[in-house]
Order: sequence, then structure tokens, then C-alpha cells
Amino acid sequence: MELSRPSRLGRRAFSALAGTTVLGLALGGSTALSASGAPGPAPAGPPPGPPGADGARHRVALDRRSLLVDGRPLALWSGELHPFRLPSPSLWRDVLQKMRAYGHNAVGIRLAWNQHSPAPGAYDFTGVRDLDLFLRTAAECGLYVVLHPGPYIGADVDAGGLPGWLTTVGGRAGSTDPAYRRHAEEWLGRVNAVAARHLFTRGTGTVLLYRADAPGRADLDLLRTRMRADGIDVPLLHGDTPLARPEPGQVRDAAEARRVHFDRLARGNPLHDVGMAFGGTSWGWLSAPSAPSPTYDPTAAIDEARRPTDRLAPLHQLGQLLRHVPDFTRMTEAAAVRATDARVRVGHLADPDTGAHAYVLSNDSAADVTTTLAMGGADVEVTVPARDAKLFATGLRLGSGRKLAYATVQPMLAMSVGRLDIAAFVGRAGEMAHLVLDCPDEPWPTRLDEEAAWAFDRGQLHVTVPLQEDRLTRVRVRSGDTDRTLLLIVADDAASLRLWPYETPSGRVLVRGPELLREAALDGATIRLTGDTVAERELEVWAPHGITDVTWNGEAVQSGLGRALSLMAVWPLPGVPDLALPALDGWRRRTENFESRPDYGDEGWTVADRRTTHGTTPVPDGRPVLFADDYGFHYGDVWYRARLTGATGLERVSLSYRTGADGLLMAWLDGVPLGSHQPGGAGDGKGTWAGTADFGLPADLRAGEGDDASVLSVLVRRTQHGQDAYREARGLTSAAFEGASPEVRWRIMGAAAPDPVRGPLNNGGLYGERHGWHLPGYDDGEWERVSPAALPGGDRRQGVTWYRTTFRLDVPPEVDASVGLRLDGTPGGGTGAHRVQVFLNGWNLGAYGGGRTGAPHTFVLPNGILRTRAAANTLALAVLSGGGAPSGPGSVRLEPLGGAAGGVPVKPVPSPGRRRG
Repeated sequence: MELSRPSRLGRRAFSALAGTTVLGLALGGSTALSASGAPGPAPAGPPPGPPGADGARHRVALDRRSLLVDGRPLALWSGELHPFRLPSPSLWRDVLQKMRAYGHNAVGIRLAWNQHSPAPGAYDFTGVRDLDLFLRTAAECGLYVVLHPGPYIGADVDAGGLPGWLTTVGGRAGSTDPAYRRHAEEWLGRVNAVAARHLFTRGTGTVLLYRADAPGRADLDLLRTRMRADGIDVPLLHGDTPLARPEPGQVRDAAEARRVHFDRLARGNPLHDVGMAFGGTSWGWLSAPSAPSPTYDPTAAIDEARRPTDRLAPLHQLGQLLRHVPDFTRMTEAAAVRATDARVRVGHLADPDTGAHAYVLSNDSAADVTTTLAMGGADVEVTVPARDAKLFATGLRLGSGRKLAYATVQPMLAMSVGRLDIAAFVGRAGEMAHLVLDCPDEPWPTRLDEEAAWAFDRGQLHVTVPLQEDRLTRVRVRSGDTDRTLLLIVADDAASLRLWPYETPSGRVLVRGPELLREAALDGATIRLTGDTVAERELEVWAPHGITDVTWNGEAVQSGLGRALSLMAVWPLPGVPDLALPALDGWRRRTENFESRPDYGDEGWTVADRRTTHGTTPVPDGRPVLFADDYGFHYGDVWYRARLTGATGLERVSLSYRTGADGLLMAWLDGVPLGSHQPGGAGDGKGTWAGTADFGLPADLRAGEGDDASVLSVLVRRTQHGQDAYREARGLTSAAFEGASPEVRWRIMGAAAPDPVRGPLNNGGLYGERHGWHLPGYDDGEWERVSPAALPGGDRRQGVTWYRTTFRLDVPPEVDASVGLRLDGTPGGGTGAHRVQVFLNGWNLGAYGGGRTGAPHTFVLPNGILRTRAAANTLALAVLSGGGAPSGPGSVRLEPLGGAAGGVPVKPVPSPGRRRG
């Protein structure tokens, strides 16, 4: 297909066109073995290529120094992606491809037991819970998998991932109690049945390691026993493993990312973990009290909208370094080295086989530090910015007959492409890069970009490049001692993020220009590239000999041979067009709170009359258990109704309750609001907030003689469980009365049966949820019409008010658009009891608590759940408001969060609705 000519020609494009698994006792956990089974150094050789389900047997081993795959050392560069925090299986591929492109060779995944199991013995691995699909996709994306199935996973998930129903069975989690072990082993058996089909050791997948964050030895023994029984023969990582990975912390910016991860590199550990590579969304009732916001880990390098952040550049550079500079695979801690300025700490690594050295310089002070470091036989002056770090290397092989003496910038990759050796170095814009190469014979450098300068002196080639913002500089080096050409590339952080190495079965390639390279395939004389662009971008490709043609996302690209021995596109790749989003109008509104009316029929509600509990919260003497979990209501809001007999003279009601973060209580007596209450303080440190709401009764509510029967209605939000105290009570704990001693009969109602598609964490116990008001297709034709201008306010009333609307998007099929829903809060809306639960096509995307903090929030609407291709979407908002807060959701609008020309095909996520009529 012939491409149309764009309006301008890129300047650079124009000028350029002139078997058996060796476990190393990782399952046993005490002794480290080499691949041969005996202690010894890791063998030399290139690292293993990208993994896949290749049908061949593989050996995996851990010793105290190395992770060995088929006897070759592998530096693992892993990032976490929790499948349950991205409820659109099509987008798993998108993020996994981005992780691979940004240098990761492994993905760590945690599995939330509570997402898969709505009841004892019931398990669901379909739809957004399809573990088999995720593991297949990871293998297709060329990523190893580090699998963490729990039973306890932490991860700021409700109860640390334990299912809600576990609060009502005997046995404490993590103990040897048979009541717990039976359920935990059943869960692990279900997971292992899937994982066993995807083991790298069998060649049927890429599951490389099994991970445990076991809170106790009992859980660890359970895991080990279950693994062996289920045929899981990959190593088990845990706290006693010689190469156990420390849990990484969050990083605020690129400088901190460098300090944290360079420091770990300096320790010589081959297992590297960046923590959350993609944070995602704690949708529904997934989040633990420790992280109640729907946005999980806003410091992740790839943000919730699947966009790169400013923390990504150092991770991208380090990942490519570990993958494409073989010397770094086998480096270990070496003799201590000091800089001349003591404010700079130096970590020293060395490869005893090749003589290569690396130096990590960390500056924890508040000022830039210029110091001198002995590298490559010279005293080299370097500057380390305040609270930042730098990585330097000496002795690296840069291809045939050439070695790096030293450099004042960081190596990023060294690779051979056809007859060309390519070495890339990176630094910060504004710095002067100085590279020194040992050359036996005088070379013939050629400056391909005007920024570079060079000089040859006493067997060394000196190259200097002033680093400019988003600029890449190339220098070609030839010499008479070899027929191979060396290409030096020097880039700043921004330019490095558009430099993409890729390994194909027919050889390596390097691509420069687009915002993302997803895949590269060699097909005869053609290299077929797929990826994303945001702005118009040049395309430069280094490919094996014989490749003469290029396609981009299936379209032929006109190209020619450039001076850097690359294929250069004649015209820039197109960027993404602007996305127009519709205004949200056509709103309809309806109030609920039917449960507060004295004549409401609660005959089908559960009688709350138990006297004992499996929970850890004491039951008040002589009073019934009111804890929501004991009656099977584990997630979302809970309603209580108490019939009071003998209430004559009642003057005051005190309601004690326990919740997770952002808890809330509302009460009515005979349909009249008594008020709302929120627990204060910072909680108990384990995720529980306790409060007591004390309501005095107005005179007209106090029952007189002959009128001593009343109905007390109470709504409590919410029932999220702490990670480390999952048996703590949620909901009401007790009630006390002054002025009368009525006889009290309690009933309780929470979420209906779990949504069979969206899972047990989707729904709570609001009337609208129980009756499908949040679902597409619900007939809201008789609801009150309201204009968008009426949404910020609304009358100040206590209770729950629902708002619904529909909207259509028509995003072009070649565009990957990320869309958000912005809630700005209510102007002058006061503080306190105001919560907005957001449902898109029936999927609960989390709660907005702007009335408490006043801060706006943007909910990311994941494609797949969000219909973007000429389709309708249903938006439902459930607003909980105290008497002093507006009953409206505040300002609500769609917001573009970015887009790219490219992306992956997205299948609609099943979102069953309610039929009209």
C-alpha cells in the first residue's frame, strides 16, 4: 500500500538519506547449588533469549550468586502487574507488551483468593479471572512469570486477599489448624492445576518462579507441600531463600528510582524487582483500608491509564542494560572503592571472567556533588546531582576488538545487529558525555550528528557529546583491524524512551523513533513492526543483513539506507488525532432509603440473633452478634433494622460500629433521620476504625404511652477488612438506649448473591444494587429527569440518591484512547458524609469521597468495560449523603487521559444488564 505524503519531511530523515529442573533446594530452602548440583561459579556465556512456550524441557536453578536457566545466568528484571486490578483481559496484553518493551523480562503476579471464591468450595477462573489466559498472554509477550498465589498476598487487598467467607469458618489463617488448611490447600490446588500447564521447566509456558510472602512457617510448609503434590517444580522464593528479593518501596521520581534500583544492583543480586510496574485500579470492594483510593500505587512507572510516567526512563535504561550488556549478568560485589568527596557513596561490581567493572555513585545530600573517581586507569571527574545516583562502567566489550575504557554516562545496551556493533549510552539533558574507547589501531570515526566531537590520543578514542533534551547523537567508528563497524549512540532520558531493542528468532533489531515498539518480526526481506505513536515520529531501524523493507502496523513504510547503516523512513509516522468526548447529559435521578420506612417489609432479611462469633471482636455481654460477616455479608454497605418494643420514653440511641477507611453510619427512627456519623482518628493501625454515634431523639419522636413500638434503621459503610486483622468486626457492634429499655429484634441485609460475571467484590447492600439499578438495560424511564447543572448540588438530605445516564463513544479502530471520569466534588458542599459509588456498565469502579477531603478524583474507565467503538455505555452513580451534605455527585465529566495510534485489539468485557420489563 502506498502511503500518502505528510506535510513535512523530518530533518534527520532527509540528511540520513543522502529438560529436567534443578531446584537448587529452593523448595527445601537451606542449601544453594549450581546448575550441576555442586557449589561453584556460574558458567560464562550469553544470557538466555526471550522465553516462550517452546515445547522444550528447561532447567532452572538458584545458587547464592546466580539464577541459572539451562546453565546460563539470568538477571531477572521483574515488575508486578496484578491481573485483578485491570479488569479487561485484552489490556493485559497491552501492559505486558509495554513491560517487555521497557526492558522487563519477567512479570510478577499476585492472585487474590477473594476474587475467585465467593463461597467455600466455589471457584471461578473465567472472564476477568482467567488465569490460564493471563499466563498464555505473558508467554506470547516473551515474559517470565513469578507467580504469587497466596493464600495471603497483602498488596493492599481486602483481608490481604483472603475471601470474606473465611471469617466465618474455624481456624486462623496462616496456622496449622485443619479447618484453615483444608480451604487453603483447596485454593492452592485450583491455582496449581492451572499453573502446571504453564511451567517453563516443561516448555509449556513461562512460569519460572513461585513466590511466597508467607506470614508464618505454617503457610510456607503448606505451600511447599502443595507444590510438590501438584507437580510444580520451579523454585520457591521466600524470606529464607539465599537470593530472596527485598520488597521494593514506592519511588517519587526518576532520581529516587535511580538511587533505589542502582543500590540494589550494587549488591550483586541477580533478582531485581521494581515493585508495581503498573498499579491499576482497586475497583469495587477490592481495596484494603491501607489503600482505600481506587487508584493503586500512583508511583508506578506505567500509570493507571496505561501511560508512561517520568519514573520510567531509569527503569527502561536499567532493564535494557541487564538484558543487552552481558557483563552485568555475572557481576558481583567487588573491593571497596571511594570517591574523593565522602558525600558520594560508591558501590563496586566486577565480572571476574571479563574484567568489566561497574560503579554506582549515590548522592544522598541536598547539593550537587562533583568528585573524582578512578576508572579505567584514569582519575575521572563526575558530577552526581542532589539526591540522585549514577552508574558508570569500565572494561565493557563493545563488539569486535573494542572495549570501553570509561564513560561519564551510563551504558544502556551493547548488541550486534547484522554486521554492525551498536552501543548506546544515556545521561541527563544538559550534561557533557565523555566516552573513552581502547582502540589497538587508530580508528576512523564519522560524526553523523553535529553535536559530537572526537579525538584520538595514545590508543584511546575520546568522544564528547553535549546532551540535549530529547536528542540522540550517533558516531560511526571503523578501523582496519576488523570489518565490523561500531555505532555509538548517546541519548538523554527522553530520547532513550524511544530506543527499542528487540530479539527475533532471526537476529536482533534496534528501532528508534516511536513512543512504543510492541513487536518486530522478520519476514523475508521485510521487517514488520507494530507499535504506538503519539506525535509524528521519525522511524529508524537497524536490522540484520538482507532486510530492505519496513512495515509499520501493517502498512508499508517508504524507506532508504541512512549513513548510520540503518533503514530510515522518508516520512514521519503519523501521530494520534485529537479525541472529542461527549458531554454527560440526559441524567435521571431516584432516591431510595426504602429500608428506613417503618412499614418496609423486611421479612426476607436475615435475623441477627447469634450469640457467638468466629471473629476477634468481643461480643457485648447479653447482646446479639451484629457483625456483618457472621451473617454472610462480606463486602459493601449493610442495612440493619431493629424493631423496638417497649420504647416508651426513649430519649437517646447510641450505635457502636466498626469499619474500614472512610466508614460512615446513618440512622433513622420511624423513617425520620437521626443523623450520620464518621469514625475519627487514624484507626487502630491494623485497618479498623471504631466509632460510636450518639443520637438524641427530638421530642416528637419520643414514643408515648400506648405508642411504644418503633423501627430503628441503620446503614453502615463499609465492610472492607484489614490486611492483618481480617477477623475484626465490620458493621454494627452494639446498640444502647437511654430513657427506655426496649426489647430489640434485629434483622440485617447486605449484598445479594455475587454477580456471576463481575464477581463477589462488585456489589454491596444498597437497595439499588440489590435491585439492579446499576446495570445496563435497567428501565429508568420513570425516574426524575435532571440537568447536568443540578448535579453539583441537590437537596441536602440524608440517605442514598441514584443518578443514571448513557453516553456513546466512537473512537477510530486504529486509536487506543484512555478515558477517565472526573468528579470534582460539590462547591460549598461542606465536609463529611458524602460518598459517590461509580458504576460503568454495571462494573463497580470504586468510591469517591470528595466530601471528606475536597480533592477531585479521576476514575480511569478501562477499555473493554468502556465501549469505545460506536457503542452505548451506562453510567450509574450512587450518592450517600448525610443531612449536611448535598445529595448530588458534584461536577461529573468525561476526560481524555491520552491516546496513541496503535494499541491492541480490545474485546468487550461481558457486562450483563437487566432486561426492560
